[in-house]
Amino acid sequence: MSSLHSHCRGVATRARRAAIDLAAVPADRKAACLRAAAARIRADVDAILAANSLDLAAAPGFGLTPAAIDRLTLDARRVEGIAAGVEAVAGLPDPVGEVLEDTTRPNGLVVRKIRVPLGVVFFIYESRPNVTADAAAVALAAGNAIILRGGKEAARSSAQIVESMRAAIAESGLPVDCVQLVDTPDREAVGEFLQMDDLIDIVIPRGGEALIRRVCSEARMPVLKHFTGNCHIYVDKAADLAMAKAITVNAKCQRMGVCNAAESLLVHRDVASRFLPDIAEALADHEVEIVGDDATQELVPAAGPATEADWAAEYLGPKISIAVVDSLDAAIDHVNRYGSRHTDSIVTADRAAADRFASRVDTAVVMVNASTRFNDGGELGLGAEIGISTDKLHARGPCGTKELTTYKFVVLGTGQVRA
Repeated sequence: MSSLHSHCRGVATRARRAAIDLAAVPADRKAACLRAAAARIRADVDAILAANSLDLAAAPGFGLTPAAIDRLTLDARRVEGIAAGVEAVAGLPDPVGEVLEDTTRPNGLVVRKIRVPLGVVFFIYESRPNVTADAAAVALAAGNAIILRGGKEAARSSAQIVESMRAAIAESGLPVDCVQLVDTPDREAVGEFLQMDDLIDIVIPRGGEALIRRVCSEARMPVLKHFTGNCHIYVDKAADLAMAKAITVNAKCQRMGVCNAAESLLVHRDVASRFLPDIAEALADHEVEIVGDDATQELVPAAGPATEADWAAEYLGPKISIAVVDSLDAAIDHVNRYGSRHTDSIVTADRAAADRFASRVDTAVVMVNASTRFNDGGELGLGAEIGISTDKLHARGPCGTKELTTYKFVVLGTGQVRA
């Protein structure tokens, strides 16, 4: 047995023990612990920023893109946002113990279906130090232990955030090993953990497509994930074009390197001649490259030709594909063919069109007259999220505390035996 295997096995074993203990911790104690963790993060802001500065200094050596460096960068405002996110989770209703169903059988047995934690979560993510706190908070609030494997690019930042949170957990009297950071840089550690289905209940990869596909191919336990975020905006013939312009610019440009940024724009032919030149100018102000179909290129001379690959691409940067469609159903067909089942938005004043789009587009989150950027746990009221799932089982869309639970049946009898 290798030393790496033994090390990883020890981490997972401690997480399993912590999960068993944490499952019985009352809601008020978990909430108090999370509030203490938020306070500790605020108090440790200087140490967190110092650690982040070391990560940023090393970033060029990792070949990070500008978008990746933006995701890595912390400042006082972002650290406050991290603390506020932890507090938001603390303020959410505790899902654990919720009675989902309660029935009495003819023989007098009382059958209850009760929400319980998943157990141990193995969470793999890339250069997003804020995700460290979000994931730990959501897992703890739902009564789960979590093993965090962050990217090497954010190793120092994540380690300091975890140190701050573990200090608060210890001071609160909760099992400190409910939050652990994998402290070995050995890339083989991930493979070790992915084999431990006897100790780990679910793995959640959050990062590039290559990472997620590797996890899916190697994991022995269930995987909750999304591969890409090719999010669409469809501007219907009944759209308010000023609204459509504002939504498109926000969805594409507010933060380009995230999975809920818009990558594809579809425009109904009836409004294309009025909308496309205007939106092209607005996107040009943000230095966004446009590729499109023949109709788009006719209306936007600066647009390049879109390839088949462009329609399905997640650019994570200043580029967007644009197609002109003949109908609402053509837009729906395009999204279902090329989309990634992440987030898709329709802009329209026609309620029937909105309802048809919402019911027929196969996606985790449908926006009506709103930016795709709102597919976020905090924005949708989950407090924080551990990821966005494009799966249909066991959870879909942004995953918060409820999505990190399952259920068990508790059957109460008075001596019944089966005939």
